[in-house]
Amino acid sequence: MRCRTALPVESLLSNLPLFKGLDEQALKCIRLEVGQMDLPRGTALYRPGDACSGIHVVVSGHVKVSVGTADGAEKVVDLAGPGQTLGETAVFLDRPHKTSAETLSDSRLLHIAKEQVFAAVQNHPGFAQRIIAGLSHRLDRFISDLESLTLHSGTERVVAYLLSRLDGEERRPHVGVTLPASKGVIASRLNLTQEHFSRILHDLAATNLIRVDGRYITIPDVTQLRARTA
Repeated sequence: MRCRTALPVESLLSNLPLFKGLDEQALKCIRLEVGQMDLPRGTALYRPGDACSGIHVVVSGHVKVSVGTADGAEKVVDLAGPGQTLGETAVFLDRPHKTSAETLSDSRLLHIAKEQVFAAVQNHPGFAQRIIAGLSHRLDRFISDLESLTLHSGTERVVAYLLSRLDGEERRPHVGVTLPASKGVIASRLNLTQEHFSRILHDLAATNLIRVDGRYITIPDVTQLRARTA
């Protein structure tokens, strides 16, 4: 891991969802213990069985969270992007990590030591509320994922994933979505094989619902694509 000390920590903290809106005193206390990391693609933050040292906050880049399967394969369970956090479960349950976390691109992260997390939760109610909100949001997303895997077809899962990447741009005449990882990683996240995922993209493109250019996917008409899941 490569650490740098020249980053504007105050600016980074105040613009991340976990810290946004906290008063200056709270930010001052928290930032004193924040570690700053610039990590190249393919860096492992932790592996199953590793002791949990604290929470990681993604500032830029993407981090893959995965578990190993019985046959030695990998199942991607989450893709953490800017503003998202990693490691809260292991912190608050005081247990080793059960998952692996690895950067998918050159990434910038902040690290808050476990002891500092506990102190911030105890002393700053706003921080505690954001931690609870983040964990609740993640639980809600996992429940939605379980529902999708149980009740929805592969095509419906892919369409829902693409729509979830729009970030409020649905009203534009056409929008573009950049996949945050390789098609193999996205396929694993959606519980599909890479071949099945590629075939679904091809079928959607053949009906002019999307246009595919590597990782960049154009959606000419969001309404028509959304109707594909109806």
